[in-house]
Amino acid sequence: MNATEKFNLPVDGILDMFNSFTGHRQSPISAHAALQSTALTPLFQHPKVSSIPKTGMGIIKTVKGCWRRPNGRVTRRSSSSGNPHTVSTDRPSKKSLEQPEMRLSKPSNRHRVVVLGARRVGKSNILRRFLGEDYEEHYEPTVEDFYTKLFLIGGKAYQIDLLDAAGEREFPAKRRLSILTGDIFLVVFSLDDRESLNEALVLLDEIKAAKAKLLKCAHPAVPVVVCGNKADLGAHKVQVGRSEVGQILGEDVPFFETSAKSGSGLEGVFKALATLGGLPVETCPSRHQVVPIRTYRSLRGGRRGRRGTHGAQAAMDPLAQRPSFTSDLQMVLGSSIKHKKPEKCQIQ
Repeated sequence: MNATEKFNLPVDGILDMFNSFTGHRQSPISAHAALQSTALTPLFQHPKVSSIPKTGMGIIKTVKGCWRRPNGRVTRRSSSSGNPHTVSTDRPSKKSLEQPEMRLSKPSNRHRVVVLGARRVGKSNILRRFLGEDYEEHYEPTVEDFYTKLFLIGGKAYQIDLLDAAGEREFPAKRRLSILTGDIFLVVFSLDDRESLNEALVLLDEIKAAKAKLLKCAHPAVPVVVCGNKADLGAHKVQVGRSEVGQILGEDVPFFETSAKSGSGLEGVFKALATLGGLPVETCPSRHQVVPIRTYRSLRGGRRGRRGTHGAQAAMDPLAQRPSFTSDLQMVLGSSIKHKKPEKCQIQ
């Protein structure tokens, strides 16, 4: 008895059942020849099995109840009625996977606010205030935060993306790409840290240089607001005076002394960001009502919303994620082409 005859497994029965479904018949000789080609050597001898084991029958029943047709559809046979019904297995279109709220605003009404500054200056808490959240006392270093706030103002939809690129301080190329994709900029330093002011000035120069190179303009009009945070610390801890900062920045860059803890000065910052960015003043936190995303969708769809939800409305996108760096780079290249500039865009 040769090795093939000794290696008589339940596979023979399973192959016969599969062949009965597909309409193909294979003789025992060809089946044994296929097994010989694999050169399998059994470690022990299996007894002859005339029936298919339960595991094999489960596989057979699954395949029998669900088989694929050439048109890419699957026919399933109901266990209760026995009538087959067809289910499409085609991949859904890309459009159907998009979140509805991400398609609400027109491209011209979509703006990205990029927040830059040194560590521990209060950038995250300023963003929390803009989002309508409370001040967070506990400090945790921010790697990157990205939020999307959706507005419905005067029958028009607006979308503001907020990017806190704190983790890009050691990655100049990534930070430069974030700057190139930004529409409005908020540069933050701490009034009790002179070094943070020096870093803010470097960031201002970097913003102007990047936008000048992208737009091929020596002095581009970039919407930038500078914020000196932690005004609540008291005069004995302040290392940078308002007059000094005013002399350094000049009259072209709006400057505000703020406190993310108490909220003082932030209304002026948010209003300046809206004015410079061409946004309605209702985007300021004190000028709109924050509603759940479902209510916002109902109002945006033209259906009657809840009682008392008239006027400017806003909602947070719970699924907001920063676009990939590839998408950001494509957006930058598209902006360069729009302004009839070369396709190459150096971010390093």
